[in-house]
Parts: sequence; C-alpha cells; structure tokens
Amino acid sequence: NPIAGTYKRTGNDEEDALNAEKLIADPKENAEHVMLVDLARNDLGRHCHNVKVDVLKEIQYFSHVIHLVSKVSGKLSAGANTIEILGDTFPAGTLSGAPKYKAMELINKYENINRSFYGGGIGFLNFNGDIVHAIIIRSFLSLDNVLYRQAGAGIVSASVEENELQEVNNKLGALKRALTLAEQL
Repeated sequence: NPIAGTYKRTGNDEEDALNAEKLIADPKENAEHVMLVDLARNDLGRHCHNVKVDVLKEIQYFSHVIHLVSKVSGKLSAGANTIEILGDTFPAGTLSGAPKYKAMELINKYENINRSFYGGGIGFLNFNGDIVHAIIIRSFLSLDNVLYRQAGAGIVSASVEENELQEVNNKLGALKRALTLAEQL
C-alpha cells in the first residue's frame, strides 16, 4: 500500500484537520503519491491480473505526521511464485522512487551511507507460500552500543531541500519521543 505525501501533526485537532486539507491539495505531495501508486500498479501487474486501486489518497493520521495512503490490489495470475513476486516488488517505490531501477542506481551512486536495515523487510514466509512482511522505516537498530535511526523523504521535481529535511525530522519525531520515554524508565 503506497504511503507518500506527508505533513506534520501539530497535536491540535483543528490545525491537523487544516493540514490534512492542505496535504490533499498540495500538488507536490500528490505528484509524489500518484507516482508511487502507478509504480505499485506496475509492479503488481507483472504477476497479477485485474490490478486496481481500491483506495486512493486516504488521509491517515499518525503520531507525528499525516500521510496520504492508497491501497492497490490484484488477482494473482496462475502459476505466480511468491518469492518472485517479492523480488519484483521489492524495494517498494516509497524507498526506491521511480523509475525504480534508475532510481536505485542513483541512490547507490549518490547516497553517502549504506542504508543497512533501513528500507529492508521483516516478516515471515508460511509453508503454503504466503508472505507477510513490513518495510523497515522509522525504526531503531542497536548495534555495538550505538543506536541508529533513519528516515527519508520522497524527492520529486517540485521538492524544496529544506522542506524535505523537515519532513525527515518530522518522521523521526516518534522515534525521538520513544527514546525520551525509554530513558525515563
């Protein structure tokens, strides 16, 4: 399910409702979201028929941000292989961008750090071939007494660097809050 398009939550219900209206009307955030819905449709279309968008640009509220969320589904084609489907749809467009393969080449070329666990998947594979997994974003990794956290923002032609950096910080807000609460235990 594509999740893209982000505004900050304020903690004030009235302001958050106004921000949600701004989000749904924001051309840049909508362009980012629609691009990822199209990518999800394309990815699923490789192994499914009757691919459709069940939900388009639903506003969802999270602890520190407001997102646009869509749901894309399809009927598996005969002979579809679960592992191949996972390989063909991973990484999700929200982590790679589009066009996916060119975007991944650019990420590998220009990002100055290894993403490590960030953007990877966690889940399980049943004996019947079902896969249940989630993308690892806005999470901590504890390694050798160092706590790592990462978040990202979708970059499109209308992106403004300062706004994208603020989006990353907004997304990290929940992790910062969790760490603060954990330190008080």
